[in-house]
Amino acid sequence: MADTLPATPLQLLDDPQEWLAFGRPCTPAGSPLPANAAEGGQGGAESSTWESHVVLEGMHCAACALTIEDALRAVPGVLQADVSAATRRARVVWQPGRVLPSAWMKAVQSAGYRAMPAMDAFARGQRQRESRRALWRWLVAGFCMMQVMMYAWPAYVAQPGDLTGEMEQLLRWASWVITLPMVVFSCGPFFASALRDVRLRRVSMDLPVALGMAITFVVSTAGTFDPTGIFGKEVYYDSLTMFVFFLLTGRWLELRLRDRTAGALEAVMNRLPDSVERRDASGGFTRVATRRLAVGDTIRVLAGEAFPADGRITAGNTHADEALLTGESTPVERTVGSSVTAGSYNLQSPVEVLVEGTGGQTRFAQIVALMESASLQKPRLAQLADRIARPFLVAVLLAAALAAAYWWPSDPGHALMVAVAVLIVTCPCALSLATPVAMLTAAGTLARHGVLVRNLQGLEALAHVDTVVFDKTGTLTRDGMALQAVHTTGECSADEALALAAALASHSMHPASRAVVTAADAARTRKDRWIVANLQEEAGLGLTAMVADGTGVQPERKVWLGSARHAGMAPQGSGAALQVVLAAQGPDGSTLELARLDLVEDLRAEAPAVVGALQQAGVAVQLLSGDRLGAVQRVAAQAGITQAQGECTPQGKLAALQALQAQGHQVAMVGDGLNDGPVLAGAHVSFAFGRAVPLAQSRADFVVLGDSLALVPQTVLLARRTLRVVRQNLWWAAGYNALCVPLAVVGWMPAWLAGLGMALSSLLVVLNAARLARELPPLPASPVLPEMAVPLANQASQQPLNLSKTTLEPV
Repeated sequence: MADTLPATPLQLLDDPQEWLAFGRPCTPAGSPLPANAAEGGQGGAESSTWESHVVLEGMHCAACALTIEDALRAVPGVLQADVSAATRRARVVWQPGRVLPSAWMKAVQSAGYRAMPAMDAFARGQRQRESRRALWRWLVAGFCMMQVMMYAWPAYVAQPGDLTGEMEQLLRWASWVITLPMVVFSCGPFFASALRDVRLRRVSMDLPVALGMAITFVVSTAGTFDPTGIFGKEVYYDSLTMFVFFLLTGRWLELRLRDRTAGALEAVMNRLPDSVERRDASGGFTRVATRRLAVGDTIRVLAGEAFPADGRITAGNTHADEALLTGESTPVERTVGSSVTAGSYNLQSPVEVLVEGTGGQTRFAQIVALMESASLQKPRLAQLADRIARPFLVAVLLAAALAAAYWWPSDPGHALMVAVAVLIVTCPCALSLATPVAMLTAAGTLARHGVLVRNLQGLEALAHVDTVVFDKTGTLTRDGMALQAVHTTGECSADEALALAAALASHSMHPASRAVVTAADAARTRKDRWIVANLQEEAGLGLTAMVADGTGVQPERKVWLGSARHAGMAPQGSGAALQVVLAAQGPDGSTLELARLDLVEDLRAEAPAVVGALQQAGVAVQLLSGDRLGAVQRVAAQAGITQAQGECTPQGKLAALQALQAQGHQVAMVGDGLNDGPVLAGAHVSFAFGRAVPLAQSRADFVVLGDSLALVPQTVLLARRTLRVVRQNLWWAAGYNALCVPLAVVGWMPAWLAGLGMALSSLLVVLNAARLARELPPLPASPVLPEMAVPLANQASQQPLNLSKTTLEPV
């Protein structure tokens, strides 16, 4: 079979090998299963539930989305169907043992629409062709409008007696001839959609528009063929052509803007290449479909291509763009033996990669699953708009009929044109687009900067947050520790003490040991001058070894590195810093203290600025941690947080969070996702750093892919801006209808002006939402807080800390 899906019968999609092209195996609840759940051919597939994503053709509004959802849910074996009017995508959860893709896709066709596999070259080609057809319809409508206006102009400027009856009739016939191809070609999709709705006994937004077009053309045609009849007083070809042109202009621009803004999500989803070069049995490379890759294959990825799977480079060196996966835009070097991830781009040169993970096993698949889920969610305000769409359209039809009945006795032609104006001006396109377009645009902007919106409703909740609660370890601080200062006793210099400590610590994987080694490397000390032998590590206490000076200056002696108890020294003070004692055996056999090394948790450099930015935005910041109280208070002080609680169990964190909520606070929780599941789920809205936990298991509403804590306040500010845009859109849609409907009913709004108003209202909503596609809001300036640690280069000249205020803790 070709690598891309040809235009063949839908039965081709019933092949289980094709299902991975537009879906993944999942549980009935919709969360993905391991990729091997799909293995084993048809039998293995039938025993699972599948989640498929399709692109829909022919839909225009929220009523269309509801129609497709109803059609899919009526198919036996379809467990769930979610359709987004803003993205024109659908998520279908189905059971292969009861139904196959061709069956539920035929149900979509029977409803009058077309479903195509998402993330497929064929679907992308179809969308391009649809865009070209929309452009041609708009061009034809524009040409016809200009010609008809040229023929209508004499009737507008002529004085009584200037135009003879024959000339006026000739101009009407010319206008009819020019208008006819526009009605057939440019208006064709509206009539087809309306006939489909009538046949299926339902209402969509195309029905009142098509009725308006048909009534206007029929009335004008009657006036052209029978000038002495009841409709012969006036023709409305100019109004019809202007209305159609304005409507198609708005829809075409809306389509382009929608693809550019909310389409940012789809651009990420379609990041993987359709095909890749795979080594065959002869040792050469042949191009195959990406979905045909398996673990153990060797592939060649050319410069400029995306890596199609997770793997390890076996030949070649390059740089990769991993911005989607880490949020970091700087290219990273990838050499032989380095790991590469699906969805990242090869920037420099061709490389050969051994495939280690495909499909749902990759982190890219988890990211796509989250983004697809978010793009199909309907925020609360959008659900309200969907619910009122159909009743509102029925009310529009009734209002138009009543307006026509009211004006009919005085002027039948004018009565019908009043009804047309009511039908057109009240079309609730702007209302249905107001919320989802803004939400999806914001989600796309966040995705480009490394924040995945797992729950689209979280944007609305985040905009109301007044308190942000941070976890400490892995959130405000990094996973490791950092050296703060070295205090010597005069037996040796700070550099010598650090080098000796690093010589022992390099043999241990304890976080404190790694921090000492990192500090020594940064200070470029000569730790290799020490020869370490007979090293022993006592868990929770420290290291003991025989150390000799490689230069022969000092004899071999016993050295201790660890807690004060391990080194035989007395504890000092009750501070929060972790101290490591370095001691050595003296010439007389006694133990001499050489130095004490202060270790602190590695606070993120941006943490103070982030806390300051949140506080400046009117958001209170608190810290909850399961660590000891002293360490929590020290981190809180360095980050600028005044309220902090330590020694909290997961249940204690949840209780503290619920206490804040009981006081009326809207709380956001920021954690690493490892042990914060209950509190992340209990908060009004939550963040998790995606590197710490599998994305599919995350309980957070927002997943930060990189390490930048600054994305949290930036997301808060963008959520507030998004809600403002949503409110502006809703107020505009409501105000537009409140103003224009009465004008149309009393006959003061012609059809062309009604069409212009409807097109501009939808376009204004999309343009207003497009403002959210710009960069993330910058953080407000905040005062610079003191540095957390003494720079290593200056540590030797610093005065020792007051040891009476320092606690000695086990390593």
